[in-house]
Amino acid sequence: MALLDIKGLRLAMTSFDGETEVLKGIDLTIPQGAIAGVVGETGSGKSLTGLSVSRLVPTPPGRYLGGRILFDGHDMLAASEEEMRALRGTRISMIFQDPTTNLNPAFRISTQMVDAALAVASRDPDILSLPATARRRQKRAVARQLAIEMLGRVGIVDPAQRIDAYPHQFSGGMRQRVLIAMALIGRPKLLIADEPTTALDVSVQAQVLALIHSFVVDRGLTVMFITHNLGVVAQICNEVAVMRQGEIVEAGPVAKVLTSPAHAYTRALMASVPTREMKRGDLSFSVDPVEAAV
Repeated sequence: MALLDIKGLRLAMTSFDGETEVLKGIDLTIPQGAIAGVVGETGSGKSLTGLSVSRLVPTPPGRYLGGRILFDGHDMLAASEEEMRALRGTRISMIFQDPTTNLNPAFRISTQMVDAALAVASRDPDILSLPATARRRQKRAVARQLAIEMLGRVGIVDPAQRIDAYPHQFSGGMRQRVLIAMALIGRPKLLIADEPTTALDVSVQAQVLALIHSFVVDRGLTVMFITHNLGVVAQICNEVAVMRQGEIVEAGPVAKVLTSPAHAYTRALMASVPTREMKRGDLSFSVDPVEAAV
């Protein structure tokens, strides 16, 4: 059964030069418990597709021209803002691409994570496993312990001490891990991960991918994994959709798409991945305009 089903999604953005259609009929289905990769070059519409699922695209300047986004059978584009707020962080979570701009530098990590846990618990009390009559001080204490536990799970060393640090006292990779912990703290059904491993070194990247996979196995988490890294897609994803200029040009099981790409753009992406056998100057990225239009 599909947890997320995007049908004919069209989005236009307005600038000083006028209105431009940036998503041109996106069709994407992600089954329950699957990890679906969305790949493509910068500007192809990957992040806008992910942001549209949780209705985080500002309107204006954005304007949806058509289509539906069905999450667990409910149309996100028809939902009220109040309904969307109830879904965000609880049933749908998002890991944003840039940890520098998504953590408040004026507040400690503990404050931001505890506030996130309490916000989620206000809609789903089972997160803290406390009765509704529990005092606020007790809720904050349990939320802090949950935050420490999540920091440990994403690989922060000595999380009980580091949780009281400010974001500037963490490296870029550590800040990214904090965002991942905050996204998973509400036990969502759908996780939209927008290039969550970009700022991480190879060893930490493997740890984070293993963590996400463990949530998929243990809790039935469904993941929309937005990335430009085909190696990560091959490692963790079941399905993959290839985007180019606001359209999905090819989609299917990872093994099929990556071993026998049918579209010229997919083949060009595959050819742009460097290998040990390549000589200097051999790497190229070009798509025949006639072939790409097929």
